[in-house]
Amino acid sequence: MKTICVYAGSNLGNRPEYADEARKLGKLLAERGIELVYGGSKVGLMGEVANSALAHGGKVTGIMPKGLFRGEVVHTGLTEFIEVKDMHERKALMAHRSDGFIALPGGFGTFEEWFEAVSWTQIGIHSKPVALLNVLDYYTPLLRMVDHSIEAEFAQEAHRQLILEAPTAEQLLEKMEQYHRPELKNKWKHLED
Repeated sequence: MKTICVYAGSNLGNRPEYADEARKLGKLLAERGIELVYGGSKVGLMGEVANSALAHGGKVTGIMPKGLFRGEVVHTGLTEFIEVKDMHERKALMAHRSDGFIALPGGFGTFEEWFEAVSWTQIGIHSKPVALLNVLDYYTPLLRMVDHSIEAEFAQEAHRQLILEAPTAEQLLEKMEQYHRPELKNKWKHLED
């Protein structure tokens, strides 16, 4: 993997471990020569992962819609900053430029972007690894929801393999480097082979 897209909160959250792990991820990406692609903000966990990657000599590209976010402040110290017209263009460009996806803790925007990446691998638009950095079990309730959707037969058991997760950045990157997209059956149960 040469480039990883990281989705992350534009706030720091209420636990220092969230920012600590974001900084560790940024450092590891830089040390491994993996470019960071992210939302382009200098605040919150987004800023923490970017600043850490930059501080350790990494390459960081930020992609942000023009004039969309008043609360987020553009990071002016990036290797590359790309301004796009809207969120659709942002997500498409992030996906195109990345070899994998990680969600740090975050809110609605992080969830939405990450779930789109999972959906795209589920239906075969890409075969890149999609992962959750499950710091302090932040994403355990979301994983329970995914498991519930499988139990209710809205998703297939095999599709759970598309989601990688680990509590630390180091463990997660190791899983991503070893990832091979599993062969999946048809997504639609009523059309089973």
